[in-house]
Amino acid sequence: MTGTQIDQLIQLLAKLPGLGPRSARRAALHLINRRESLLQPLAQAMTQAAGSVAACEVCGNLDSLQPCAICRDQRRDPGIICVVESVADLWALERAAVFRGRYHVLGGTLSALDGVGPEDLNVGALVSRAGEGPVSEVILATNATVDGQTTAHYLAEKLADCGVKVSGLAHGVPVGGELDYLDDGTLATALGARRPL
Repeated sequence: MTGTQIDQLIQLLAKLPGLGPRSARRAALHLINRRESLLQPLAQAMTQAAGSVAACEVCGNLDSLQPCAICRDQRRDPGIICVVESVADLWALERAAVFRGRYHVLGGTLSALDGVGPEDLNVGALVSRAGEGPVSEVILATNATVDGQTTAHYLAEKLADCGVKVSGLAHGVPVGGELDYLDDGTLATALGARRPL
């Protein structure tokens, strides 16, 4: 590798989330020092992923097969769809291993400031899926941000005529959380969503 190729590798690595220039230099050096065991297999895997990984035509998850493995899994409940903003959110729910239904990836949230409207998101396909087949519930698992909540309200309105139950994630005090360390918004939401014991 010439100096320019190393610089290019460092610059590309620095564009990855969580890596700044210093971390990118360390990662590049680590990869170069382990060419046969790490760099070459990584380059090959990235080339294969670039050529074969695509968004699932049903839910929007990323996979090399159509439909994705989650949509093909017959053990999952097709009657419950969990709507998430991004594939990262889907992966987080899968990592927790608590949901056994199907997913729908919106591809973002509504945002007037960023110029993102309903036509920029995967909303039409969601309404179609909810209005057909065995779907009985749609869980709106958007983030607890202003844009996430705006998107959830918009989706609830769009799904109102589909004849499905529309629910959202609970918000409030996390398991193991101490009140002294929580922000005001979380405390207010937790108090507003209190339930009898």
